[in-house]
Amino acid sequence: MHIGVSTWVWASPCDDATVAALAPRVAAWGFDVLELPVEQLGDWDPARTATVLGDLGLGASVCLVMPPGRELVAADAATVRATQDYLRGVLDAAAAVGAPAIAGPAYTSVGRTWRMSDAERRAAYEQLRENLAPVVEHAAQVGVRIGVEPLNRYETSLLNTIDQTLEALDGLPPEHIGLGLDTYHQNIEEQDPAAATRRAAGRIVHVQVCANDRGAPGADHLDWPGFLDALSDAGYSGPVCIESFTAENATIATAASIWRPLADSQDALATEGLAFLRGLAVT
Repeated sequence: MHIGVSTWVWASPCDDATVAALAPRVAAWGFDVLELPVEQLGDWDPARTATVLGDLGLGASVCLVMPPGRELVAADAATVRATQDYLRGVLDAAAAVGAPAIAGPAYTSVGRTWRMSDAERRAAYEQLRENLAPVVEHAAQVGVRIGVEPLNRYETSLLNTIDQTLEALDGLPPEHIGLGLDTYHQNIEEQDPAAATRRAAGRIVHVQVCANDRGAPGADHLDWPGFLDALSDAGYSGPVCIESFTAENATIATAASIWRPLADSQDALATEGLAFLRGLAVT
């Protein structure tokens, strides 16, 4: 099992200085992958980053970010086009650093919620498929898959569960688009996370992990052996990346509701999570 960690554990936004400072430490600790959020296109230079990671033997994964104003559903045409352009740019960045996928809530901005009837929800899913289609075409051209991430009910009302996300993506080519899973959101929304993960067999593109409180994996009540078994049963062989945040960053801390430290230090969150996951992988 390849294990990664997001630069968001320490800093936001991720820029060239962040990559230069964190990549050697992450590699020395024994991580396989560094996860790179793209809050704004150009925050970090893909060619430079590819060189830094390559010199250290690190792989890359890329996280898309949906702040207010990035929308593919229930939005005006100009907003949709700008969001599609952003997603194409993230795909290009991922291709440049050798990341096999991008992942995140590629549908509406985080924190945007509204009530929908069943008919309105079906219409929203149809609109999402239509607006994702040209982005998926670009994904096919650059050889990078898209992982659409369901979020918890407090962060979106559109896609909360694996089953909803599978429904919303039905008809889009699975070889180019699927699901990005995050244990934090699954813990809130799935009655049986392992069973839901198995229902996504063949469609899981990327996986992010953290404790139920956003802390280090293992410092919590989650059934980690059961979850990893479910990933294996679902045929997932990509990296498992620790994603958490620092309370010191105003934008991300507020969006993710990080109001207190989640470990003795951010370094401890990463290294203790890595040690726990490595221990599971060899048992």
